[in-house]
Amino acid sequence: MRNRGMAAVCAAAVVGMSLVAGCGQRYAEPYDSLAQVPEKLAANGTTVTVGDPTADVTVHLYEDMRCPYCEELETTGGGPELQQAVLRREVKAEYTLASFLDDRLGGSGSKKAANALRAALDADRFAEYHEVLYANQPEEAVDGFTDARLLELAEQVQGLRTPAFESAVRTMKYRSFVTASEHAYERVGTAEQKRQHKGPGTPTAVINDVQVPEEIGGVLYDGKLFGELLQAIQDRPGEWQEYKDYQPPLDPEDYGY
Repeated sequence: MRNRGMAAVCAAAVVGMSLVAGCGQRYAEPYDSLAQVPEKLAANGTTVTVGDPTADVTVHLYEDMRCPYCEELETTGGGPELQQAVLRREVKAEYTLASFLDDRLGGSGSKKAANALRAALDADRFAEYHEVLYANQPEEAVDGFTDARLLELAEQVQGLRTPAFESAVRTMKYRSFVTASEHAYERVGTAEQKRQHKGPGTPTAVINDVQVPEEIGGVLYDGKLFGELLQAIQDRPGEWQEYKDYQPPLDPEDYGY
């Protein structure tokens, strides 16, 4: 569970503290739609990159497709702002797909969705399909990403539902990718989490190699704040790096006040 109310306030303070937006930079002609945005699988075999590879800002998201907080981020939080920044070529997005909720809640929807997204990448339709899946995410406790449902939703992405895609979905063609991606997610956790084979929770965001602390995680759920943060990092990247070792102020209760 994430304390988004207080976190949003903290995030606003971080943005306003010193990351003051400047004049910005000039970029190449924007993409017209997600269908035009380049996509690729990184050399590590688990990171899916979406956007102009030369973009100065990289937002790496760790998500589980069954996670309701990820859905909130993607549909009503910072996700739409991230998408627009990708279309403007200012930011590239990276995704690592976790699937721990299947083990926690039962079922196979996270794994099946991750496999289907990997198959969509083969058709250069990852970003479009990713958007469709979150727009139609079932309740967390419902194992709703079945083969039939994933194929039905693929019909909303032009050119995606082909015999090759159907076969990849029904046979879990990318099972090894799904497993490797979960392990990549787990490696982002703390030392104790790694010992327990757990990750840091989803969504986790890493911007230009600086993990957004949970204490200011509310910025992920506020489109305006997230857009301001991306602009500030774009304009003053050095100052964002100062937050790499960010520690939140101690609560007065720690002193017994």
